[in-house]
Amino acid sequence: MEVRTLLLQQWASCLDQEDWFPPLEKVLEDITFEQAIWKPVEGAHSIWELVCHLLFFEKRILLRFLGETKNEPQAENNEATYRLPTETSQNWQKTKQEYFYVHRELEKILATSELEDLYREIPKDNPLMIELKSLAMHDAYHIGQIVFLSKMQGAWAAKRSF
Repeated sequence: MEVRTLLLQQWASCLDQEDWFPPLEKVLEDITFEQAIWKPVEGAHSIWELVCHLLFFEKRILLRFLGETKNEPQAENNEATYRLPTETSQNWQKTKQEYFYVHRELEKILATSELEDLYREIPKDNPLMIELKSLAMHDAYHIGQIVFLSKMQGAWAAKRSF
């Protein structure tokens, strides 16, 4: 099996394909604004903050691959990658949609680019193939946190397909 096929499967399982863990699109489907900003204790991250964190890194890799490094998101440290926009229901919806869009754009690049392009080093990082492998594992880790936060709020019914 080709590495691209494996990565495409792994990448899809993070967004919209049921696998060993629920995909983020399904997890966030019914999360309300109130649930998105809720924190179990001071110092913990909210669901929305976790989605912002995931979006930060995916958007950065997408823009680096496209050669648009001057537009990539910046953060003074890792904690800053969790920063929220103005807390409104509309901005919560926008954050989700932007995350889904960026994730799908990276998937399209993975599916359609020549292998040489996927293996070329992108500015400041490894080749895109390596970055997408790492991002998929990073996403899976944080998806687990998001599911746990939604369970703590009673927002997670038996949504699994098995």
